[in-house]
Amino acid sequence: MYTAHPDRYADMPYRRTGRSGLKLPALSLGLWHNFGPDRPVGTQRAILRRAFDLGVTHFDLANNYGPPPGAAESALGEALKADFAPYRDELVISTKAGYLMWPGPYGEWGSRKYLLSSLDQSLRRMSLEYVDVFYSHRPDPETPLEETMGALHSAVVQGKALYVGVSNYSPEQTREAARILAGLGTPLLIHQPRYSMLDRRPETEGLLDTLEELAVGSIAYSPLEQGLLTARYLDGIPEDSRAASDSPFLSSDAVTGELVGKLRALDAIAKDRGQTLAQMALSWVLREGRVTSALVGASSPRQLADSVAATGNLSFDAGELTRIDEVLAA
Repeated sequence: MYTAHPDRYADMPYRRTGRSGLKLPALSLGLWHNFGPDRPVGTQRAILRRAFDLGVTHFDLANNYGPPPGAAESALGEALKADFAPYRDELVISTKAGYLMWPGPYGEWGSRKYLLSSLDQSLRRMSLEYVDVFYSHRPDPETPLEETMGALHSAVVQGKALYVGVSNYSPEQTREAARILAGLGTPLLIHQPRYSMLDRRPETEGLLDTLEELAVGSIAYSPLEQGLLTARYLDGIPEDSRAASDSPFLSSDAVTGELVGKLRALDAIAKDRGQTLAQMALSWVLREGRVTSALVGASSPRQLADSVAATGNLSFDAGELTRIDEVLAA
């Protein structure tokens, strides 16, 4: 029987999400490609246990995470029953719907039928009565935003979600979503954008400014840019890496000599800070307090603990930020 570490809240920073009362850990655990039938159940449960012992109280999923789709939610459901039933009220569990989940015209995007049906399926897979946060995973160009946001509001009214969020929405779409939700009486809690040192669109396109103005929280996914911002690619492409596989998320063409040179220069800055490259990349995303939490994946408890160690040094001096910007701009 698993018993959580008594000092699990001692070191993890928690940040308030927008103007809400909900605090999230600076690092949250994403259950994506490492939680499916092709991964040992013992390893999956060990990662979840280690995360909670280190103060990572937020587990983030989507209906299609796995593979196959739904597998990550099913894996979490088994772990919740086996290990975390006494701790449900100490956990924040989120899921999303928006990408293809089942065949036919009602299996993706942002219709009311799809979103609420998907949420019901997610709750069954996780054996939960509610999720803490339910997201629209992507904007639907053919469904009125009023319908999509109305479905999120209904999830809250029905008691199946406590809060709602959006992911991959533009600043303009986010502003309109927040307006519609406010009119319904269900505030927009959080936005989940892709954000890293190598992908700064939330800065350059004004999303972070918009979220700050609206008092909406943010949680960054891919802060390590599919593993590029780790030590794995400092000498090129390892044979067992994601870039060397047929992964649709990271092509070998992306790992150019120019990029490897930048990664090595960033690694030198990280060493000067007493961090690994991955730790510095996570600290950088969290550096100004504008991002509520950063999502990390993990293939082992040790890798998860290494990521959490980044929270021990989240500040940068002006010289360090200048050096990083110069490397990235070169």
